[in-house]
Amino acid sequence: MSTAVTIDCLQYCNWSRPIFDQMVQGGVDAVHVTICYHEDFRETVSNIETWNRYFQVYSDRIVPGRTAQDIVDANKNGKTAIIFGFQNCSPILDDIGLIEICHQLGVRFMQLSYNNQSVLATGCYEQEDPGITRMGHQVIKEMNRVGLVIDMSHSAEKSTLQAIELSERPIAITHANPSAWHPTLRNKSDRVLIALAESGGMLGVSLYPHHLKDAGECTLDSFCRMVAETVEKMGIEHVGLGSDLCQDQPDSVVNWMRNGRWTRETDYGEGSVSASGFPSQPQWFGNNADFQNIRNGLESVGFTGAEADSIMGGNWLDFFQRSFGPGG
Repeated sequence: MSTAVTIDCLQYCNWSRPIFDQMVQGGVDAVHVTICYHEDFRETVSNIETWNRYFQVYSDRIVPGRTAQDIVDANKNGKTAIIFGFQNCSPILDDIGLIEICHQLGVRFMQLSYNNQSVLATGCYEQEDPGITRMGHQVIKEMNRVGLVIDMSHSAEKSTLQAIELSERPIAITHANPSAWHPTLRNKSDRVLIALAESGGMLGVSLYPHHLKDAGECTLDSFCRMVAETVEKMGIEHVGLGSDLCQDQPDSVVNWMRNGRWTRETDYGEGSVSASGFPSQPQWFGNNADFQNIRNGLESVGFTGAEADSIMGGNWLDFFQRSFGPGG
């Protein structure tokens, strides 16, 4: 598809009219939104019910995004298409049949794990990574069949490399950065990034401060030079945006993200006892109205307008076109 669009492939904001207005102001044509961290199937359906109310109340701003064409139409109509995704596999429980049901409900991305070991794969915070489980092998086949994109953003290295190898369709890492730029458990090695690119997959570069060199003090120039270096490694067609923006969320939400119901102790994830809440965003990217700053930064480090278009959304649009429908 040749339409110039802006797509952010991961957000989990405290959704409201002002945020949806900022999406339109920032020219954001599609956002992949998290509707599950630790929820089971019924709880996830409740989250979809909430989004269905949003689509009614804010119909002048947002529309459901289930196909690439939905995003093109949103662009033409000055709206933002909302794409559903899971940051964990908890909604499918141990029932492979729920994968197709979730796809029918509009879900287009599912991570095989969050930070911990799951029934499918290993999270990046585990000390041991045995790789994709027996059920994981079957789930990958089923996700390929129905057109539910495999996302390995929070998964450990062996599991991620195995998912890339096992999947017959390209996978995604929707929100992470190269660990060579900023070493952290959530960022990805060159080995993973190269394997992802060679398989036709996509990386969404993250703007979450814990994934950034110098955190909230990261400069736009540093970020965009990292993007340029990543493009050199992977090829420009494999790089897009996945901001991981958590705009207006209270700190209680990050506690839910990290701890869910799996522990009675407090896990601080990428934070610490002294900095347990959401980290401060860089001043050049604080909300959905700021995407033009990224485009300007990309052009300032040498990308052409057409190349910036690809990174800002064109690559994701092409990936969605290939990925959201049933497999052959």
